[in-house]
Amino acid sequence: MAAEIHSRPQSSRPVLLSKVEGHQDVVSAALLIPKEDGVITASEDRTIRVWLKRDSGQYWPSIYHTMSSPCSAMAYHHDSRRIFVGQDNGAIMEFHISEDFNKMNFVKTYPAHQNRVSAITFCLTSEWVISTGHDKCISWMCTRSGSMLGRHYFTSWASCLQYDHETRHAFVGDYSGQITLLKLEQNTCSVITTLKGHEGSITSLWWDPVQRLLFSGASDHSIIMWDIGGRKGRTLLLQGHHDKVQAICYIQLTRQLVSCSADGGIAVWNMDISREEAPQWLESDSCQKCEQPFFWNIKQMWDTKTLGLRQHHCRKCGQAVCGKCSTKRSSYPIMGFEFQVRVCDSCFESIKDEDRTSLATFHEGKHNISHMSMDISRGLMVTCGSDRIVKIWDMTPVVGCSLATGFSSR
Repeated sequence: MAAEIHSRPQSSRPVLLSKVEGHQDVVSAALLIPKEDGVITASEDRTIRVWLKRDSGQYWPSIYHTMSSPCSAMAYHHDSRRIFVGQDNGAIMEFHISEDFNKMNFVKTYPAHQNRVSAITFCLTSEWVISTGHDKCISWMCTRSGSMLGRHYFTSWASCLQYDHETRHAFVGDYSGQITLLKLEQNTCSVITTLKGHEGSITSLWWDPVQRLLFSGASDHSIIMWDIGGRKGRTLLLQGHHDKVQAICYIQLTRQLVSCSADGGIAVWNMDISREEAPQWLESDSCQKCEQPFFWNIKQMWDTKTLGLRQHHCRKCGQAVCGKCSTKRSSYPIMGFEFQVRVCDSCFESIKDEDRTSLATFHEGKHNISHMSMDISRGLMVTCGSDRIVKIWDMTPVVGCSLATGFSSR
């Protein structure tokens, strides 16, 4: 199907199409039904609901099912119309939805975890349901038999999951800030590598199998792009949010990354440019500009009869510098710094005005977003959060891409 690429004027912003209200507690997950004016939601109020848009323009629940435990995660496979709902008690329940989306039949329960389920994915080719949980493990179970195939444990809560269906590689983010890459087999798995770069717990992951890029969002307010496919493990840092990054989605067609944070921020990053890697921070016992000792350098302080200084780092060159040699602040979007960060005085002089031009657009979702999902083919996004409200957005004004499926702003 031919794609239509539009220009991206900086003044454009997401258009709020609808609000879905009625939940009694936090909405854990919301997914747009492909090719339908519908949304599936799972909530801490123990309900899973299917909302369809009526002639009035409002969304009303066509299915309302109450679970035995708060709903914490959800996966939906549209071609087979199967829903997998993870719960606070560690169980995953599978349902099948009718073609008219007015009936939902229970299929089976999977005893996947001993604690809250944090993420689920379903692989049709292998008939596996793969999940992570707060019992510090990833599990994969057979959907034909309902039996456990394998488990792998981590040192902290497993918080999010992405899966490459072709290679059977799983990416698991955890509360320690690590991402573990696993190769899943029928009854066992092997650890390929661990990715370390975040200073806070991993809150969201997105895997693009085409470019073999992994994006991770964390509670340290940052996003990292990991080039898994090559380029010697190249990583790019993106900093533009002022709260923890709760959800991310990479649009491969337009090379744009959409991210949402807990304070309601929605960012659209231009990844279709050559960005610079942030440097490794260098270690030194004295300022690498003026050579004044840092406060732990007792010998040099004694020899020079001077007081030690506090150590800082220039975000552009990575050198260890004192406060007097890094008095300036600057944004540097090509390296991912969308707001002002500390740079040494010499790097500040090297940054031109055009280097400060933003490479992302920032928008306000006006609610505390805890989950986001996109229907990329229609340019639609759904957000939900602890305010119990689900919002449906037209993102085509900012992502600049929609497939020719008859989608138009409502």
